[in-house]
Amino acid sequence: MQITFDLTLTPQEIAEIAQIIGCPTGNVPAALGDYGKAALREYLAMMRGQKALKRGTDIHEYRLFLLVETVFAGHIPDEQTISKIFQTTATESRGLLRSIISKYQYLLRDAIDQTLKDVLEGATAEAVTGPFLVTMNSVNVIEELNKKLAAIDGTLPSIAKKRGSVATYEILKSSYDHLCTQLGATPVAYVP
Repeated sequence: MQITFDLTLTPQEIAEIAQIIGCPTGNVPAALGDYGKAALREYLAMMRGQKALKRGTDIHEYRLFLLVETVFAGHIPDEQTISKIFQTTATESRGLLRSIISKYQYLLRDAIDQTLKDVLEGATAEAVTGPFLVTMNSVNVIEELNKKLAAIDGTLPSIAKKRGSVATYEILKSSYDHLCTQLGATPVAYVP
């Protein structure tokens, strides 16, 4: 079903929204279409009695779940992105993300796995034998990678923050190789 409507925004509002959602001002209408689709799905679920949410946290969780499906195209956003959109602190965003990963784990399985696969394929190797480095602002994604490692083999070394870094994590070669195999990721090659 095609639904269209007009929305009046000032140039200042458009610029502000563009900065928050991270797109050029000219792309705001298209980007807002995805947000609108998520919002409309929320309203329709409420009207049909599928999601009669009462608590504010439940509403935020469901909204984020819908945004993962529409705006983020089946990928899990990082905590900074969530903070920008929901106007929450980093701690609140981390908790919100942890909640949807747990509450909607079966519905988000493909999104979680695709996000983990993208992280592995975006790693850099410090040497042929590793370690592999990933820089990210999502503790929850690192936790999900460590859960995968534990499920594969509890004796594999966990992913840990690189000493002296703010958001860079090290994955030892044995763990990296097992994760790539499990998630169907293409391992990165060391480039001297």
